[in-house]
Amino acid sequence: MPIATVVLKHLYSPKIPAGTWMGKAKIRTVNGMVPLCLALALCVPLAPAAQAQATSAATAATPAPGSTDYRIGPGDGLSIFVWHSPELTAAATVRPDGKISIPLVEDIVCAGKTPTELARYIETRLAKYITNPLVTVTVTGFAGTYDQQIRILGEASEPKSFGYRDNMTVLDAMIAVGGLTRFASGNRAVLVRTVNGKQTETRLRLSDLIKDGDVSANVPLKPGDIIIIPQSYF
Repeated sequence: MPIATVVLKHLYSPKIPAGTWMGKAKIRTVNGMVPLCLALALCVPLAPAAQAQATSAATAATPAPGSTDYRIGPGDGLSIFVWHSPELTAAATVRPDGKISIPLVEDIVCAGKTPTELARYIETRLAKYITNPLVTVTVTGFAGTYDQQIRILGEASEPKSFGYRDNMTVLDAMIAVGGLTRFASGNRAVLVRTVNGKQTETRLRLSDLIKDGDVSANVPLKPGDIIIIPQSYF
């Protein structure tokens, strides 16, 4: 029988013989009664359950895969601030290989990390040179990782790729690229999206949206979407 069960069973017993053994603990009674503090102390074996509960709570607090936290990508502008070390504070643009270099630390992998994750990583690298470094990373120019970018190809006024923003729609994307060219066949445009590893294609009605103001043609976008705008036949 678990020690905690034995203790609770005897808490209200009128008498317990002095020197009684419970598990590996020898009980010293006061007026024949088990002191409450001792009874509670013997409940320590219940602690693993509480520890498991705390672990579960900590796990629940961990961001789940697919979190919307911003991930740094090539082309992003970064400001790295090191507390009380102005000589180490720097601004950098993430290179095409996803890395940056700052004073004392070279080739820091940034791509795919959140600003907070990058700050903690830089602190570990700087700890070799300064005591208890405190680093803050701020994204000053947004490009995002490649799988988070929206790409517009074909007959857009300014075809380009740019970082996805929350709640972005096709209309937002068209504004970003300056709309359609005079030769665009907007209603034959195609939205290419990867779903569960497979590419899907959806027809868009860009001319109805932009020229006729038909808001029913405005659809939400997701990170990684590609919009292809073909040229008209005549």
